[in-house]
Amino acid sequence: MKKLLFCIVILFIFISNLHAQKSSKIKVEYSDFADINQTEIPDALLLRGNVRVSHDGVVFTCNKAYYFQKENYIKAFGEVQMVQGDTLFLNSKYAEYNGEVKQAYATGNVVMRSPESTLVTDTINFDRNTQEAFYNSNATITSKENVLKSKSGRYFANEKKFKFLTAVTITNPKYVIKSNHLDYYTNSGHSYLFGPSTITSKENYIYTEKGFYDTKKNVANFKRKSYIKYKDRLIEGDSLYYDRNREFASATNNVKITDSINKGIIKGHYAELYKNQDSMYVTKRAVAINLVENDSVYIHGKKIMVTGKTGNRIIRAFNNVRFYKTDLSGKCDSIHSDQKVGLTKLIGKPILWNYENQMTGDIMHLIGNNTTQKLDSLKVLNNAFIVSKDTLGTGYNQVKGQNLYGKFIDSKLHEVDIIKNTEVIYYMRNDNHELIGINKSVSSKINMILDKNTIETITTYKQIDGDIYPEKDLPENARKLRGFIWREEERIKSKEDIFPPEENELDAKIQANKKAEMEKEDVPMEPSKETLDYDKNNPKPIVK
Repeated sequence: MKKLLFCIVILFIFISNLHAQKSSKIKVEYSDFADINQTEIPDALLLRGNVRVSHDGVVFTCNKAYYFQKENYIKAFGEVQMVQGDTLFLNSKYAEYNGEVKQAYATGNVVMRSPESTLVTDTINFDRNTQEAFYNSNATITSKENVLKSKSGRYFANEKKFKFLTAVTITNPKYVIKSNHLDYYTNSGHSYLFGPSTITSKENYIYTEKGFYDTKKNVANFKRKSYIKYKDRLIEGDSLYYDRNREFASATNNVKITDSINKGIIKGHYAELYKNQDSMYVTKRAVAINLVENDSVYIHGKKIMVTGKTGNRIIRAFNNVRFYKTDLSGKCDSIHSDQKVGLTKLIGKPILWNYENQMTGDIMHLIGNNTTQKLDSLKVLNNAFIVSKDTLGTGYNQVKGQNLYGKFIDSKLHEVDIIKNTEVIYYMRNDNHELIGINKSVSSKINMILDKNTIETITTYKQIDGDIYPEKDLPENARKLRGFIWREEERIKSKEDIFPPEENELDAKIQANKKAEMEKEDVPMEPSKETLDYDKNNPKPIVK
């Protein structure tokens, strides 16, 4: 029996030691006055005047305190301050602290300070075990230039991080961030945005549903349903990078840049924009779309550059350029389009189709009328060649010379002048569309009038040689001018034709990857513990 009793005592002492190791007692270091009043405050030590107590590295000071020694619990009143080393200072009118679980509760003009930030609110809870503080009353947090306001939040002292799962606003001298879910690191100034979030400034308006913003360096990344809106441009993409100091932005995958003033859109899978230089660069299935004469013209190149302010804008497209409009399409090595003078240069092996007319030459110029916003005229310089298929037969109408000058009416080529060393082969038909002969001649100049996309009249000047031949008298090998090539298989007949196969493959791959990512995001997930904590309308204090 004695042996059993001895074992029980030893076990009790062991458990008591474990308990003592787990939670040490709150230590009273100083008080002007101390008393025990069982009637007024049962089981509590009353401390009054310059009260100072400590517990495992934290020091409390106040004007008055009730210390419940058995529960290892204290209530503090008046000018309460809790100090944890040199990392955390918590001031309030009233506070409670439980030494058993190392949890504190403070209310009344609460101010929590760390070297990086200051939080002001009405009520706060602090868990020393996890070094986490949380509040469900409106709070203002000041972190250098940034002022954060929220209805509720959580602070992780070790990580120096605030987490907000309800409405939060960050006000900076340059911008304002609003979000319902934001993580903010006070030491680095990094902000992580989740869900619908906005960033508003004098320069632009930014929307994202998943993003990162470095408030110190003013650089950002946005990932989901994001866009940057300037006064005259809207930038969209699956991924956006933004540098506020340089006013530089880049976009990756499904990029779309809308120019509201010039009624233009540029798309691609990578873009760079320099606002202060009024310039942008787009590549990877790049296409510029502009509204011309109530119709859209599509210009594709491996690279597209746009520079200059509105009214003085220049568009350049490089490498295997293709373009399409309902009544006009073509190809060349590069394009240079000057908005101010209304001049578009097709450079490097250009070919142009206007309805059924095929035109080639060393250099082509398309001239627009800035007043009417319509296509006005055409220049083909050096080795000009225009071909159209005979509407009823198998032959080809052909005109060639050194230079070609054309005039457009309602987007249709109406009049053409070909000058210097001109040659013509033209299938002549009567009113009944019967072939009456083939005109083959050489002259110094040719004028053609086209109506309803067919040659109505053809006039030669200073004819040097030529005649109208019966079809049987002109052999097949004489019915084509030197340099003739009919390139119908290359003709761009739709806006989809402007893209080469390899760029369509790239686009398909990007869209497939995006779809897979979206499907992953759509998978429902259980709410996190933090979310559940914030969803509680009236959370119970963590101390009694």
